[in-house]
Amino acid sequence: MKIFNFFIKKIFLRRVVIAVSILLLILLSNYLIFISSRSVVSTMQGYEEIKQLNQKNSYIANLDPESDIAVDRITKDNTQRLYDHLKEEAVRYGILAEGFVIDMPNSQDMEITCSYLNKEYYDMNKQFAISQGEELDFGYDVDDSPVIPVWVGKGLSESYPLGTVTEVYEPVLQRNVTLKVQGILEPNIAHSNMYSLSSKQYYNFSVIVPVNEGFIRNADIDFQLQSLFDIILIDTTKDKVDEFAATIQDELGAKFNFCTQEENFEYFDDIFFSSMKIILVITVVLLVILSGIAVWSSLSSVRMMIKEFTINLFVGMQYSKLRKILYGYHGLLFLVNLLILLGITAHSRHGNWVRKDSYFCTFGFCGLISMDWIALLAVLVFDIILGAILVELMMWRIKKVPISLGVLQ
Repeated sequence: MKIFNFFIKKIFLRRVVIAVSILLLILLSNYLIFISSRSVVSTMQGYEEIKQLNQKNSYIANLDPESDIAVDRITKDNTQRLYDHLKEEAVRYGILAEGFVIDMPNSQDMEITCSYLNKEYYDMNKQFAISQGEELDFGYDVDDSPVIPVWVGKGLSESYPLGTVTEVYEPVLQRNVTLKVQGILEPNIAHSNMYSLSSKQYYNFSVIVPVNEGFIRNADIDFQLQSLFDIILIDTTKDKVDEFAATIQDELGAKFNFCTQEENFEYFDDIFFSSMKIILVITVVLLVILSGIAVWSSLSSVRMMIKEFTINLFVGMQYSKLRKILYGYHGLLFLVNLLILLGITAHSRHGNWVRKDSYFCTFGFCGLISMDWIALLAVLVFDIILGAILVELMMWRIKKVPISLGVLQ
């Protein structure tokens, strides 16, 4: 223990500024590994989810970046004619519209949002797993039925348990309706952005509302417009897609592009891999600087303390024991950095709860979810490899320092 304390205080911590710099460099490199690993995991999850939309002869709408919609000059008749056109042409379509706030008091005092999906989208995308309840029912009549069956997120299960019937003001229909909780989502169910697969929003504090033709017909213009932005035309022809795009331009005065999900994947891949390359280059540069500083600092400290170092060697300390000391010291450094990283991540997750940012609130130990733990595991593996490289480099250089009785005189 005395030898360990000697090396810690006299060798590694002899220059405090250098020691702090090494700690910060390790933290920065760990953080880069963490965010890149988490991004990779999130992207893989996004691919797994969105690949279900990547079906043959299916096309996804996207407003042309150089086009715009003059919302104030568009009427409900314009938007409704677009849905009527799809019905007349017998074109199946999937919609998922989100971001509509509904007034539903809850124990967490969160802002509750509604996500609306029709049966075609529901059948294509099965990421909405439930822990309790039954499948969504799309067969209700919005005009005659007194009850709309819905699913609620895990965070609402305490305030609105399975079977709850409640009357609320529906923001899309713009009237009071009765909702019945037909299912409870599993914790941390999320939806990935089709154009940015690593980006997610969580449904822990959301209401999933099934919609049908009657609902769409009764919905306000905002809902009908928003549903068009990412509408999916299913199992159709390019001619019908072009015809629908022309109809949109006639009715809304805006240009919509229709792409396959494979084309969206290619667009995302270009951006994602470019970002990963930049992070990789920065990480490699940091590692080179870190290795250089760490080896130089330890070697110069040994040379400055060559007398004490020599005495320790002569009284029984072997290089194998020195190697263990180096591994122990760097193990402590990496542990401190890992705990700091864990604290930063937990604080970030907790911040979503403090800000009442319902789309990003998650359940888990310290608020961390699977992708966070996988990323932390990747950092741990990285640190083990990095520690081995640093220690062996140090040992290689230290062994080259000449040791003899002459240094004691």
